[in-house]
Amino acid sequence: MQTLKVFGLMTALTILVVGVGQYLGGTGGAVMAFGFAVIMNFGMYWFSDKAVLKMYKARIVSESDAPELYRMVDRLRQKADLPMPTVAVAPSDQPNAFATGRGPKHAVVCVTRGIMQTLSPRELEGVIAHELAHIQHRHMLVGTVAATMAGAIAMLASIARWGLIFGGLGGRDGDGDSNPIVLLATLIVAPIAAAIVQMAISRQNEFQADATAARITGDPDGLAGALRRIEAQARQIPMQVNPAAAQLAIVNPFSGGKVRGLMKLFSTHPPTEERVERLKGLEL
Repeated sequence: MQTLKVFGLMTALTILVVGVGQYLGGTGGAVMAFGFAVIMNFGMYWFSDKAVLKMYKARIVSESDAPELYRMVDRLRQKADLPMPTVAVAPSDQPNAFATGRGPKHAVVCVTRGIMQTLSPRELEGVIAHELAHIQHRHMLVGTVAATMAGAIAMLASIARWGLIFGGLGGRDGDGDSNPIVLLATLIVAPIAAAIVQMAISRQNEFQADATAARITGDPDGLAGALRRIEAQARQIPMQVNPAAAQLAIVNPFSGGKVRGLMKLFSTHPPTEERVERLKGLEL
């Protein structure tokens, strides 16, 4: 069901890209902007592991550096039927974790120093399984494609904005006349809509990774307890990290996962209490 939801959201984002591109710049403008966004985002995807580790100031560790962590990752990745990922540790005191890389054979699982000091082994297993689930479902690729499409819309909107300023571009009304008011509305609404869809994809991926992690460990309560503890600590202990890498973390390192009302639409993570409720309702 989660896969179908993500597919539906990706379809909506694709339609939005094509529609906005056609309206603002014609077929040629849409294709050019989309192509540039593809090159930019897939370049980041290809080198994402190195870039993200640098953002978190993380270092790769071997079994001799962190034997308990390394063996835990190895044991759980075998249950998930995955190749052994690279294991890394970030120096932050905030408990958190993330996965990155361009695929199962080039994946990285990273935890913070704080999470190893804060969580019990049972809770840490749930977190590691969650990150392995992201790798298993290739969520990094899905996120990159979503970012590509949202980026294409942002570029088209930027082109249209400059065209509007210099009078060289305008939306067309039903009579084929220039309609700058419609164009201005499109410039405002389209990027916001694209961002909402992109973030919705990220939230659906988190739910799917939670459910898969519970099946890998056979212990949804372990992950539920970890999410509660990480959220509480994230609100108290700040993390210095590039905001671009925040969406990868298991709990938003800036908000602690506390999201309510309309702000849910603009959040990359579902509310922690909702994730916990879904974990408790799982039938394994």
